[in-house]
Order: sequence, then C-alpha cells, then structure tokens
Amino acid sequence: MKNNIFVLLCLCASPAFAQDNTEDSLSINLEMQGSFSNSNTPLWLNANKYGLSSLSSSNGYFRGMATYNKRLFDGEFDVQVGADVAIPIGYKLPGGNSDYTRNFIIQQAYVAGSWKYGTLTVGAKQQPIELKNNELSSGSQTLGINATPIPQVRLGLNRYWNIPFTQEWLAIKGHVAYGMMMDAPWETVAAKGTKNKYNRYTRYHEKAGYLRIGNEEKFPLSLTLGLEMGAQFGGSVYNWIGNDWESYRGGNVKFDSSLKNYWHVLFPFGGSDSESIAYSNSDGNILGSWVARLNWNDENIEVGAYFDHFFEDHSGLFLLDYDGYGSGDQWNTKVDNRYFKYDLKDALVGIDVKLKNFTYVNQAVVEYINTRYQSGPVYHDHTEAFSSHISGRDNYYNNSEFSGWQHWGQVIGNPLFTSPIYNNDGSIEVKNNRFNAWHFALAGDPFEGLHYRAMLTWEKGLGTYDFPYLNPKENTSILLEAMYRMPGTRFTYTLAFGADFGELLGDNTGMQMTVKYNIR
Repeated sequence: MKNNIFVLLCLCASPAFAQDNTEDSLSINLEMQGSFSNSNTPLWLNANKYGLSSLSSSNGYFRGMATYNKRLFDGEFDVQVGADVAIPIGYKLPGGNSDYTRNFIIQQAYVAGSWKYGTLTVGAKQQPIELKNNELSSGSQTLGINATPIPQVRLGLNRYWNIPFTQEWLAIKGHVAYGMMMDAPWETVAAKGTKNKYNRYTRYHEKAGYLRIGNEEKFPLSLTLGLEMGAQFGGSVYNWIGNDWESYRGGNVKFDSSLKNYWHVLFPFGGSDSESIAYSNSDGNILGSWVARLNWNDENIEVGAYFDHFFEDHSGLFLLDYDGYGSGDQWNTKVDNRYFKYDLKDALVGIDVKLKNFTYVNQAVVEYINTRYQSGPVYHDHTEAFSSHISGRDNYYNNSEFSGWQHWGQVIGNPLFTSPIYNNDGSIEVKNNRFNAWHFALAGDPFEGLHYRAMLTWEKGLGTYDFPYLNPKENTSILLEAMYRMPGTRFTYTLAFGADFGELLGDNTGMQMTVKYNIR
C-alpha cells in the first residue's frame, strides 16, 4: 500500500485557490498527497485541513480543482464557480479508526456572486477563520477549519464596510448561512458500533458579526469585537430501540424543520422553551463564541492579541442565568429578580506576530486554551421540590438530541477537542472536551521559494463531566513542515513530519508528502 501511494505521489500533483480579481480568469490545479505513520496519523498532519484527512497509518488522495472567475458590468459584479474533488487512497467505512469516510469526496462545489461588499455563495466552500492566523493557530472554537465544508446558502459582507459618518473609524463585516449536514452515511455506519444515536438530514445554521474600531490608515491600533454562532436543527434522530433503529421516541417522529425553526435559530435566545424538546426557543443545538482582537499594524510589525470564549447556552453566553422561580404552586413561575452568576474561566487567548522585514522567522503564535469549567460541575433545572436553577455541565460540542458539533467525524471547531473519528467504538461524540492546552507555532521564508512552519502543542485532557478520565491524560504534538516552490516551474513540494506523545492520542509518528501542480 505504501509503495503504491509513493509511486502515485511521484506521478501527480494541487489546488492553491488562484484567482485574478482584475479580469476573467480560469485556474486548474492538481494535487497528490500521501501520509505514512506507525499508528494513527499525528494530530497536525490530520487537523485543520477542512476534513480532507485520515487517521489511517497509510493514506492519501488525488485531488483536482477548477475555479472560474468572471467580471461583469465593468467590474461591478463578480461571479465565481468552483469545483474541488478528491479520490481517496485506502477508503473504508468507519467502525473504529478509519480511512477517509468516502470513496469520492466533493470537497468544494459552489457558485458565488459578489457586488460591492456583499457576496452570495451557494454550495460547499472552504471559508477561513477570522481574527486568527489560519496557518499557525490551533483553530477557532466555533467556526473552524477542521471539518468538511457544509453545503449552504451564505450571504455576507466579506470585507469590512465603513459605517457612514464615522470617518472610517467604525466598520462591520459578517454573514448568515443555512445549509444541511451531509454526513448521514458516515453516521449511520459509525453508530452501529455502539447502537447509539445518529442523525439524518440535520439542518445547519451559522452567523457571525464583527465590529472594527479604528482606522489603521491614520493610526495603527484597532480593536475588533465579534460574535460567532452555529446551530443544528431539524431532520431526524434515530436510537437503537429493542432490536432495530427507530426514530427518536419511536414511530416517525422528526424534529421540526418548518420555516419557523429557521427563524428561531436566527434569534435563538429570549423566547419560551420548546414543549417537546428541552432547549431554549428552538428545536436545535445552539452554540457560539464571543471573539475579540486588539491589533497593532505598522510598516515593520503586526501584533495581535485575541480572545475566543465558547458557549453552549445562556450560562456561557451571558455568564448569567435566571434563578428567580417561586415555590409551591409557583415553582415554574418567575417571581424574583434573581440570577445565577457564572465565572469567565473558559477561553482561548493568544498572541500572534508578523515581522514584515525578516525572512528566517517572520510569524509566531502563542495560545492558551481552557475548557475545563463549562459553567461548573452542577446542572439542576428548577423543580417543585427545589426551585434553584443551576445550568452547569455544558458538555461542549456534544448534545443529547444531535450528533454534536462535528461533520464526517471531525469537530467543526478547534481540533484539540478530540474528534469522534478517534473513537474506537464508533460512537459519535467528543469524549474529551474538558482540557487545558498550550500551543506554540512559528513560520518563515528563509530562501526564495522555501517556506516552513513548526508547531508544538501540549494538552491535558480530563474527558467530560459525565465520563471523566480516572486520571488526566496528557499529549504533546509537534509538526515540522517545509514547502518549496521551484522557481520557473508550476510545481510545489511539501514535506511534513508530525508526532504525538502521550496517553490522550497515543504515540504516533508520521510523514506527509504533497505535490501540487498548477496547470494554469
């Protein structure tokens, strides 16, 4: 198997999403990748690749992508069409640590139209993370780059738009999207391993908004504040009941996928609870992050300090939850102006640096992540016997009704949450979501055509509140990667070495080779 992949690797090559925004353009690219390891593929050879990766000890793919960009109406309107497909090597369905989860992967397929600041995208398209270094960061906690893109209709301001009458000191950007998760074939097979739940035809929603304060043309300091949110709703969930799969609660009961639910997930907080399912104002799994970045950008250096606080409900969103219910006949009535306060303990905080006049080392990132608090270890909804409401045990990325914040087995957010593809029993859940971690990374361009990056991550996992590890499990992951574009040619070669050490992910050592060829 390894020899076959190596031979194919030497024959072929891949996409760099090239486009010319000044005129009509067509870009066609080919890529070939092979990965080889002693056990599972190491973390940083697998993670943050938009789901195009595998844990198998020998794996690879052929990939081709074409993009066409057309300018209309004297350049006022832009239309872009993209197709990106991959054929995996070593395909098999899940049921443990599997190879690629499909034998033919439509990685991207979309049509996008842009006018001035607005863009409407229909289909599956890889989107970058905001306010962080896409190459060196461990990833965003809500809208990350770790999972396969979800087909959706997305409307957004992709560039900052200056608010009128603010002399360009205030600007906004953001987007809203609806789609459908397409991993039911993987979930159906994976769930048979434990006869646990799986979902089909789950609707997907995401939105984000960012406010930038500052004008770097006049002063190099700026502050950006933002909110990123996601939701899963609709479709059906199946549990193993008796000797067969049945829709949740038996029969043909499905989650509400009507238009009103599309509205509810757009404005998910502040209404009454659903009568049939116990989450607020929406038949769905609601989550998100408060994000911020303080940035200094002058002619020599760019330095940013950023913050990403993840939440699953009111307790994490506002750090407050209502706790003023009465007693007796008023046990379910709001009678007092009383709230339970939660601590701000869980967050990803980081600093990144770009040195504009250096080559050997010109980028660096340091991040610390803590997710151990999750609004505390106690969850108690108010009852007739005990009126206090304490909304802890948030169980990040997991959900009692849905398969959690994952797509095709990879978490949609930060990959330091252990993805379901690592589960040997086939269960679709994140078994390690309480952890703290340090992440270090740097990159440089020491010679013409040569670019490198290096990453080091240490993590201590506690499992989950429901199923904690008997003893904390630690892990150290490293990545050393060099990319060389041969001058005067259309080839780019990448060689990467990765390793994991520790009980959390096991001891894994591997190498990854990628050849890219730009046809035009």
